[in-house]
Amino acid sequence: MKYLIIIALLASLGSILTGFLMDTSNSEKLIGFGVMGMFFIVFPLFSYYRWKDKNVKDYMLNKENLDKMRENQQNKKY
Repeated sequence: MKYLIIIALLASLGSILTGFLMDTSNSEKLIGFGVMGMFFIVFPLFSYYRWKDKNVKDYMLNKENLDKMRENQQNKKY
């Protein structure tokens, strides 16, 4: 998965740079495809890869987590 993300990132960046550097009729399409690949393929894959083993309840603001935060703030002395 890690290598797939890197390859997709390099392909998207390569497409964007090629579109900027080449002065052809398809340069705007290359830039567009690179940006679309970045936002629709690379970012979702990266987000899934980083969050796949995490527990979402640890990051939600519920009563228990708010109480833990308040307790931690009271214990810290600056």
